[in-house]
Amino acid sequence: MKFPHRVVAITGASSGIGAELAAQLGAMGCTVGLMARRQDVLDAVGRKVESAGGTPVMLPCDVGDYEQVKRAVARLVDAHGPIDCMIANAGTGCPVNRLEFSPEATEAVFRTNLLGMTNAFYAVLPAMLERKRGHLVGVSSLASYQGMPQDAGYAASKAAQRIHLEGMRVELRGTGVDVTTICPGFIRTPMTDKNEFDMPVLLDVETAARRMIRAIAKRKRVYNFPRRLWWLIRIGMATPRWVYDTAVANRFSRMGASGRTQKRSTEL
Repeated sequence: MKFPHRVVAITGASSGIGAELAAQLGAMGCTVGLMARRQDVLDAVGRKVESAGGTPVMLPCDVGDYEQVKRAVARLVDAHGPIDCMIANAGTGCPVNRLEFSPEATEAVFRTNLLGMTNAFYAVLPAMLERKRGHLVGVSSLASYQGMPQDAGYAASKAAQRIHLEGMRVELRGTGVDVTTICPGFIRTPMTDKNEFDMPVLLDVETAARRMIRAIAKRKRVYNFPRRLWWLIRIGMATPRWVYDTAVANRFSRMGASGRTQKRSTEL
């Protein structure tokens, strides 16, 4: 498969999906800007990109800080020219217990997932509009379509991403800047390895990244995958709310609150 973009920036590139996207894009000869907070981990990912045949550029920054993101983008542009594609992949989550609510933890989820995406996009958008060419890719989640117990904050942040992407896609129509929304299901990464509940249709990260790159290359508007899980979610969305609430509540009660505990590592 021929990838249409030469210079690509990826947030959340230090591990999981972001690191695998970087490696696979490196194998396609791309220059890959690696954006995350941890310099040492970025260096390790950079070596993998380089060994695959790509050109890595380590750009340590906090995606929740717009000024840091703009400086990182400027470094990549100064060294390798205009950014063709920005992949906003950084994500984090935290279970919300109704008896132990932490506003700081919930704020951090939205800061990374939603503001991290918008910071990355608006740091590159003016130059893309001037060139009349570019591609913005946001990694949301199939969780954005349905709320689940103890996961409402994470799902809400992902839903906000998806709606924001939809608005940008329509707004930028005809400008030459494409917008792609990617909503994956469960992917085996360090973030999901901590989950203590069943994850249906679990994909390995290599397969997931390959499918995402294909969707980006085709400039898909929205890509929901894996297909089987997406259809299950669509059925759930069409189910009367009292039936859905009862079914989910029963499943949650069988697993128990401790079985639903989910500690997601931040991929920044």
